Amino acid sequence: MERITISIDSALVLEFDRLIAERGYKNRSEAVRDLVRSHLEAARTAQSPAGHCVANLSYVYNHHERDLAERLTALQHEQHDLTVATLHVHLDHDNCLESVILRGATSAVRAFSDVMMAEPGVRHGLLNVVAVELDGTHTHDHLHSHPHAAGQPLHNHLHLKPKT
Repeated sequence: MERITISIDSALVLEFDRLIAERGYKNRSEAVRDLVRSHLEAARTAQSPAGHCVANLSYVYNHHERDLAERLTALQHEQHDLTVATLHVHLDHDNCLESVILRGATSAVRAFSDVMMAEPGVRHGLLNVVAVELDGTHTHDHLHSHPHAAGQPLHNHLHLKPKT
């Protein structure tokens, strides 16, 4: 681990210390490391749209908006290769929050997210992208004792290793 020294004006330090307390960091170093990682990840995904990623697209919408829920669901079905799962939460009588887990080519994930957030009635859209390395398709013995696994000893899957 390397030690660095930085200079920050007093007002910024006070604001940073409030953030550290609010978020529950034990010290400034942990907070700075998270900020640096976050900034590097944003720069990496912006500079490398040709790579792959896992992502979370979250947005709020009014479910009374004409056919909006159906349009959003249709868009997800059209991109079923990118869409892993969707969590739907009722916030009140009118508004819903959806969180869509995505994986695939970064450019495709960003394009899909842009289309979803551009739908009339979608508000507060935010995409969180994590760049990944494709670690090839692996076959592992399926050592579980589940009844559905009987006669199926091998399971193929793709490893998505987050870039660090």
